[in-house]
This record gives sequence, structure tokens and C-alpha cells, in this order.
Amino acid sequence: MTATETGQVTGTKDKTYNVLWFTEACLDNVLRLETYIQDAERDGDSELADFFRRAQADSRKGAEQAKQLLKSRLS
Repeated sequence: MTATETGQVTGTKDKTYNVLWFTEACLDNVLRLETYIQDAERDGDSELADFFRRAQADSRKGAEQAKQLLKSRLS
């Protein structure tokens, strides 16, 4: 977090950039968790696979919410 707005450098207000970053981070997490789920399943650990599926669903939900927020703000 910076004390000054850096949008003049990026061309995008900090608060908008932050939502863009959050969206990307959630989507990246969904993909990463898919690997973790497969690893757990391969090792026969259904408890861990289910844990990662729940985390993946939460990340997917966060990404969808952020995309809707961006859509409403960039329209």
C-alpha cells in the first residue's frame, strides 16, 4: 500500500488495479488448487482433495464477484 495514488503511472486508478489484481489472484488460485486436488486424489487422500475443492470453490466465487464488480464499474 502506498500513500499516494499511482494511477498516473499505470493509467489505472489504484482501487481498480487492486480489483483486477484480486481477480487474477483468485483465478490463478483456482488453477493451482486443481493441481493440489489431483495430487491428493492420486495419493488416495479424499479428505485433503475435498478441502482443496472447497478452497477452489471459494476462489472461484471471489473471482466471479470481482468480475461482476469490475463489469459494473467499467461500464
